[in-house]
Amino acid sequence: METAEHIKTIAEEGRLLARAAESAGTDAKVPTCPGWDVSDLLRHVSMVHRWATAFVAEGRTSYHPAEELTELDGAELVAWFREGHERLVETLAGARPDMECWTFLPAPSPLAFWARRQAHETTIHRVDAEAALPARPRVIPTELAVDGIEELLLGFHARGRSKVRSDVPRLLRVRATDAGRTWTVRISHEAPVTEREGAGEADCELSGPAARLYLSLWNRLPFPSLTGDASLAALWRDQSGITWS
Repeated sequence: METAEHIKTIAEEGRLLARAAESAGTDAKVPTCPGWDVSDLLRHVSMVHRWATAFVAEGRTSYHPAEELTELDGAELVAWFREGHERLVETLAGARPDMECWTFLPAPSPLAFWARRQAHETTIHRVDAEAALPARPRVIPTELAVDGIEELLLGFHARGRSKVRSDVPRLLRVRATDAGRTWTVRISHEAPVTEREGAGEADCELSGPAARLYLSLWNRLPFPSLTGDASLAALWRDQSGITWS
């Protein structure tokens, strides 16, 4: 996906997230984030949006911690979220393609990194907000889902910080049946190594539509289809969570 598409996704998903939060109410529980209610979700995403905006708007070339979570609640919290979300979109849309700032995953440019990262941050948490409503969350486009799987497997879990480890080398295959895309994740005592291929035997294969796999790999849904050693899927579920630090 191109940077402009990621920015458009942030804009659309953020509006949907705010709308879902308003409909559910900030005291509603978020089943996809155990222990959180909608107010916790909005405070977190608002903090992340403002954190990301500062790197791009100010050209920060080194890590800076995020600000403290707001204590606002109810309608004021929803308005606070909308304000930060709109500023993020405006900042990314108005940034120079060659701008420089700190990043933490490989990307063609810092602007491309932050647009992609916040597109998936906002999308996943939009799903969380809609999970607080009676209706099922909106479907995620296949192209966006594939891009998110790539960011997770080839970005987050290629870092030394990944906790997905096994004393015995194992192969996990991920197959997006509606996109013709396959990834093989080599899991060992070191950080996972992911290849864009699907040849040979794997210990476990997770397959299904890209949108379902995307949410499953982010631990929002059960895996759509699993063949082989279920303990490897359980290992992913137990060790792959991405937490704020």
